[in-house]
Amino acid sequence: MINEILFMDGYGFYVWSSFAFTLLSFFSLFVITKIQYVREKKKFIVKFGNLKSDKASFAKSQSINKQILSNTSGF
Repeated sequence: MINEILFMDGYGFYVWSSFAFTLLSFFSLFVITKIQYVREKKKFIVKFGNLKSDKASFAKSQSINKQILSNTSGF
């Protein structure tokens, strides 16, 4: 039974290699996206992290910054 699943009448090598390639592609895409996210987050903190309180409250009140800050709370 396990041999049938592994070999799939001679097509097992192609099926399992394409499955592994797909998983590897998804994983590498996730890692690259995560690295880019962390890099952009650090840039944002460097640019806006040391604002004075009045400028920080103004930046938080802008709609685009609200969207950015609300989307990053889950990470």
